[in-house]
Amino acid sequence: MLTRLPAAVALLTVVLTGAAHAAPPPPPNPSDTEISASRAEADAKAARVGELTGRLTQAESRLQELLDDVSYKRELANKARVDLETAISEAETARREASAARVQADAAAETVERSRRELDEFAAASYAQGSTVGSFSAFLGAKSPEDLLARAQLLEAVSASSLNRLEQVTRDQGTAANLDAAARAALKKAEDKQAAADEAKKTADQAQQVAEQAHTAQAAATSELQADKEAVERELVAAQGQASGLEAQRRQYDQWLAAKQAEEAENARRAAAAAAAAVQAPPQAPAQRVPVAAAPAPSGNRVQTVINRALSQRGVIYAWGGGNYYGPTYGVRDGGVADSYGDYRKIGFDCSGLMMYAFAGVGIYLPHYSGYQYNAGRKVPLAQMAPGDMIFWGPGGGTHVALYLGGGMMVEAPHSGAVVRISPVRYGGIMPYVTRLL
Repeated sequence: MLTRLPAAVALLTVVLTGAAHAAPPPPPNPSDTEISASRAEADAKAARVGELTGRLTQAESRLQELLDDVSYKRELANKARVDLETAISEAETARREASAARVQADAAAETVERSRRELDEFAAASYAQGSTVGSFSAFLGAKSPEDLLARAQLLEAVSASSLNRLEQVTRDQGTAANLDAAARAALKKAEDKQAAADEAKKTADQAQQVAEQAHTAQAAATSELQADKEAVERELVAAQGQASGLEAQRRQYDQWLAAKQAEEAENARRAAAAAAAAVQAPPQAPAQRVPVAAAPAPSGNRVQTVINRALSQRGVIYAWGGGNYYGPTYGVRDGGVADSYGDYRKIGFDCSGLMMYAFAGVGIYLPHYSGYQYNAGRKVPLAQMAPGDMIFWGPGGGTHVALYLGGGMMVEAPHSGAVVRISPVRYGGIMPYVTRLL
């Protein structure tokens, strides 16, 4: 037994040191409390993100509603501007007509007055000669047949010419006076209409400003809410990362612990086997190591003309009030959003201006207001819309208009700060009918 002991010790040493790979040092092992706290923090952040997401969805929905209201109010202001221009033109025409009628009445009055003066002069001359115009004594005072004939001819001229002329001029004066009165009434009506249109424009402009202020306030609140959501989302990512990190450390520790336990068990098994082999092996038997296998390495022509004209303006800047039958024009001031974007300094289109240009290519001349354009043609159910139809949004089509291209796409001049572009059809707030002109 004494001679076998060194061999057994040597074999046991070989088994313990070379038969198994030692496990690495233990990784960090976070406590259950740390892991639970980290998970709770991540859950709280996730709940906060969910809450903010819900509020942001509502805010964005409200923002879109206010944007639609702004668009509607801007189009009403556009309508008021068009109506005011029409009223100013009508009033100017009425002023010219009233002025012309007044000139006619004054001329007729002057002619009547001149005729009266001539008659008065004739009467005075006749009286001075001893005759009374139109009386029988004018004939009795005649001194010869020739004198009698001359006086008869003179009286006949007065009655048949001057008096008749005076009567005609008087009638003309009455007619002119009637025309003057009618023209004055038309002028009063036109001026009242202009004043009403001007007041309507002021009211529409004020309503537009109120809507734009509400939209601006909501946009600021939505932006702030979006920033809060993004900040909490970043905190959520960090919290989830921390929780995941602690959980990963726990998994690594559990794997290390399992490997460590397996290593200790294997060492114990091999130690027992080596001890048994050392007792039973003959003295001359050299210790042999059993080789271990390596682990495996781990497309109508008119319709197309309209569409092509609209598409030819892609990329042109939006300008509120801009665009006409011939192309883009300077925008106009609106006292609000459009002015803040400097639309009045830009040459471009608004939504109805783009439609004016597109349809002018086939000889259809639309007014510069989407509400009027909505009633310019035949109404077709939305489900039956076809390329070349105009699509509208808002009450009476007064919020926005676009041209349908087919395949669920449209071309539009959307809003200040944007450009003419192709977009998918938006169904929120859309009118149930499209307008077909072709």
